[in-house]
Amino acid sequence: MESKSEIALAKFTEGFSCSQSVFYSFCDELQFDKNTALKLACGFGAGMGRKGEVCGAVSGGILVIGIKYGRGENDDPSAKELTYAKTRELMDQFAGKHGTCICRQLLNGCDLTMEEGQKQFTENDLSNKVCKPCIQSAVVILENII
Repeated sequence: MESKSEIALAKFTEGFSCSQSVFYSFCDELQFDKNTALKLACGFGAGMGRKGEVCGAVSGGILVIGIKYGRGENDDPSAKELTYAKTRELMDQFAGKHGTCICRQLLNGCDLTMEEGQKQFTENDLSNKVCKPCIQSAVVILENII
């Protein structure tokens, strides 16, 4: 059986974003529809639509936390606080390992909204050097905190 990290990295290699890949890898455990997960997480890739904000691997992880712990209409209000605490834990551990949760900082200022930035991303193999390790870290951290 493949590990969640292997599943996430395989999905990323198929061309899905970091956020999609992380979220997808937890779908079986969460009993969440995989296609819906891919659609829901799609806009969070590359720091939210290539804006370089919060790393998509972290955003995908926050979606996982929300599905597992988040407050719905009939849930106790304390679910929100638990969700926030787990989100901070993910972000703090991720930043502790990678220095930040901000995509553009992880990518050394590479601007993915610009053609030049996308070229820089490809030429410097940032997908393998930065994104894959971030995906793997996010999955491992999630496995430990949920």
